Amino acid sequence: MAKREYSTSEITVYWDSELCIHSGICLSYLPEVFDLDQRPWVAVTAATADAVAETIARCPSGALRYERLDGSPGEQPPERTTIIPWPNGPLTLRGNVRIMSADGDVIAEETRFALCRCGASQNQPFCDNSHRSVDFKDGERVIGQRRESAESPQDVHPGRGID
Repeated sequence: MAKREYSTSEITVYWDSELCIHSGICLSYLPEVFDLDQRPWVAVTAATADAVAETIARCPSGALRYERLDGSPGEQPPERTTIIPWPNGPLTLRGNVRIMSADGDVIAEETRFALCRCGASQNQPFCDNSHRSVDFKDGERVIGQRRESAESPQDVHPGRGID
């Protein structure tokens, strides 16, 4: 996967293709900096470091990150970690997030991620926009009768453990 850096004396912008879901938020908020028709596609000198940092903080996947070199504070995670399902798309996470493998290895640790919810991503656990090609649709959130009347975990799911 490609990782790129773009710098001025005030800020360094990092882009990680492994995490990018091409939401287009950066393109919409700061098109003079983020332009897919230009190479390099990030013209970090085309706006103030504050404007660049503010736009990067909107990136839902965390593919865009920044480091301030001018003494200004870097990105701060929100006080409370949140998980928000995008309609028919990924779960977006914001906060102090550590993603670990089933073996306990740290896969990634950052403040923003978009995780696959459709099961089709070729970049698990991260979203790769496969939900679009498989026409993933949100299901209605339903709390089944078993859960409504449950008196113990056995009533929710007979058997033990996670299959």
